[in-house]
Amino acid sequence: MTTASQPAAFDGKAFVKHLSTAPGVYRMIGADDNVLYVGKAGALRNRVSSYFNATPKSTRIMSMLSQTVRMEVTVTRTEAEALILENQLIKSLKPRYNVLLRDDKSYPYVLMTQEAWPRIAMHRGPRAIPGRYFGPYASVGAVRDTLNLMHKLFRLRSCEDSVFRNRSRPCLQHQIGRCSAPCVGLVPARDYAESVRRAGLLLDGRSDELTDELGRSMEEASMRLDFEDAARLRDLITGIRTLQARQYVDGRAADLDVLAVAMQGVSACVLLLAFRDGRNLGTRAFFPKTNGSDNPEEVLAAFVSQYYAEQPPPREIVLDRDLPDRELLEHALSSSGERRVQIKCNVRGERAGYLDMARRNAELALGTELTSHAAQLARAEALRDLLGMPSLPARIECFDISHTMGEATVASCVVFDAEGPVRGQYRRYNIAGIVEGDDYAAMNQAISRRFRRAVEENGVVPDILLIDGGAGQVAQARAALEELGVEGLILVGVAKGPARRPGDEELLLPDGRTVRPGAESPALQLVQQVRDEAHRFAITGHRGRRQKARNSSRLEDIPGIGPRRRANLLRHFGGLGGLKAAGIEEISRVEGVNEALAERIYAALHGLDAPAEAAVTGTIQKGAAAAATGGKKQGAAVAAPDRKRSEG
Repeated sequence: MTTASQPAAFDGKAFVKHLSTAPGVYRMIGADDNVLYVGKAGALRNRVSSYFNATPKSTRIMSMLSQTVRMEVTVTRTEAEALILENQLIKSLKPRYNVLLRDDKSYPYVLMTQEAWPRIAMHRGPRAIPGRYFGPYASVGAVRDTLNLMHKLFRLRSCEDSVFRNRSRPCLQHQIGRCSAPCVGLVPARDYAESVRRAGLLLDGRSDELTDELGRSMEEASMRLDFEDAARLRDLITGIRTLQARQYVDGRAADLDVLAVAMQGVSACVLLLAFRDGRNLGTRAFFPKTNGSDNPEEVLAAFVSQYYAEQPPPREIVLDRDLPDRELLEHALSSSGERRVQIKCNVRGERAGYLDMARRNAELALGTELTSHAAQLARAEALRDLLGMPSLPARIECFDISHTMGEATVASCVVFDAEGPVRGQYRRYNIAGIVEGDDYAAMNQAISRRFRRAVEENGVVPDILLIDGGAGQVAQARAALEELGVEGLILVGVAKGPARRPGDEELLLPDGRTVRPGAESPALQLVQQVRDEAHRFAITGHRGRRQKARNSSRLEDIPGIGPRRRANLLRHFGGLGGLKAAGIEEISRVEGVNEALAERIYAALHGLDAPAEAAVTGTIQKGAAAAATGGKKQGAAVAAPDRKRSEG
């Protein structure tokens, strides 16, 4: 790495003289040591010298150069490494003058899990589940269409593991021919694994290879007179061929992305139209942060560089305009993707039609976004005036509590800035240690946990803190803030009006006033938007926590109980309720369960310690069995010893 000294005025021409012509990454750094710009180059000397020659520069570039006090470079072995490093630095440093790709939505993928009987399903979020991820897809609808195809052709399971482990008979999916029912052993493990492998080939875009393989297998089945298997393979080939006939582009299965950019001033929209193996995966609009750039070529180049650093590039990328670094990008993407990637800008025929469609959709999406942004700004101004703030709120947070009769209480915190929701900063808090259903205590705990960390780490504090609730919840939030010594924010409660209809909300202001702005108020519309998002986020978290408790079996925590014994127990007693009502003797009759294990099961289900449970007399065991059957004769047999003991 080469670092220049820090003179009063940076001498770029002198710095360039010592640069190598190797590929690498350069960084322009300001007086406060913040990185102003990160760029890549196939030849560092040539690229950096272009900033300091006599060619006229844009106002943005001149402003950046005037603030630069030094530059740093990192030499890489290849242009591909320079591309990767550039995107890593842009993502981590977020330089002021770089075009930044902003997309707070997680991409949908098709997930094929890595287990004995893999399942196939849609996945969003972190790739924490072991398995293969296919995608990303441009829309959820495209994922659902793909999954529908996989279930029809290969009959792979889609059920969650908790359902799969405890089934005793095939489900409806098997009955309608969309699952081979591995849960009850209706398909051999080898056949199911072969279906998984073939589904992977199709998802990888290797449909021609798959149909050739299936054709050979069909001929082999015919030669050994296994006509039933040959007919099944024939139908599978027909299904894949039919799919290909519908989805070919220009007479062949296309693997391409079509990109178009639309700009109004410094606002930009990049629209992506994706095809994989000839299948149209839909469109998706991105709104990169341009940081003052009004050059569409620069915006598009930054998008291509940053987007395909995170996502695997297709074989062909069609752009609506040429890029200065097109050959560099093409070479870098080919090297990182381990296959040749072509970037084209002059196309004909059907691809030209797709490019035109992408252009028109980009313009429409940008117009909609600008209209929405203008409306958002008007709402923020109205809220500023309502609360008497000197400037527009830069950060709004809202808290909400969700539970069902006190069960699985979850608090949510959502964040909005001047451009809308900041989903990457949303937080959920699992509430514990309070009386079930006590919303006040739950709110106090959530506010304390959120702002204690801000106080300890000198973190960010919102301009406006919204509390979804009435005077009680607001009082608890204020008490928590006062205890922590948090100041400088405006606390507002959002209570439902007497009619409990949208638009009738009452706002509890810091000065003690209660105002009802009305449904037409832009300020209330912004408050409603933030409050509804907090409510949605809390409900989602609560349902997930509650469902997790429903899906997890208490048997899973007992040592010695594996999937087979658990299934035997639940099948024998018809569920957890029947098992809990059974006595130790009856539990020990289940296949694979001895008396010692039955005692542990009984103790775990009834909240007993194993040693104490071992001392329980046979009377209690028989009493539990009597409660399960309800027989009068058994009840009398249990009551008799009790009567004798009382008489003795």
